[in-house]
Amino acid sequence: MSEIPDKQVKRLRALIAEAETSLAAAKELLMSLLGDEDTATKASIEENIGKVIEGVFDGQNMVGSDGKTYPVPANYASKSKLVQGDILKLTISEDGTFLYKQIGPIPRKQIVGVLELTDGHYFVKVGDRHYRVLLASVTYFKAKPGDQVSVNVPQDDDSVEWAALEAAL
Repeated sequence: MSEIPDKQVKRLRALIAEAETSLAAAKELLMSLLGDEDTATKASIEENIGKVIEGVFDGQNMVGSDGKTYPVPANYASKSKLVQGDILKLTISEDGTFLYKQIGPIPRKQIVGVLELTDGHYFVKVGDRHYRVLLASVTYFKAKPGDQVSVNVPQDDDSVEWAALEAAL
């Protein structure tokens, strides 16, 4: 069997984690609507209802202080121009609604690059670096591959994978 590139493995793991988080949130909402959960699931739902969790934005999701990954709506992340490393607060209301608020923006810098589309994902190429950007941001700014764009990245961006689209130039 040929060796699988680390980047593909990392992406697959991220997709699986995102799917698991979305599935867990959907199950919790369904259970709370139907009231048909078993004791273990009910306890899990009740411990999260009305709960406030702080975490770090990873470019797509929030990794909570409890170690769990929570899906951040792409439109919110895009509109708020969240940068990988920003601190978020998640409030899970009694009706199961997830409410996010940015409480700790990290120092950031603005850079200019070219938008690229590779394997269905958008990237901004800046020098020899490639930063992923959210599809919601690309569609909001009506940007197309080849467009020059401005993005925000953490000031110390040595290991970041994501950028926040600031504007299409």
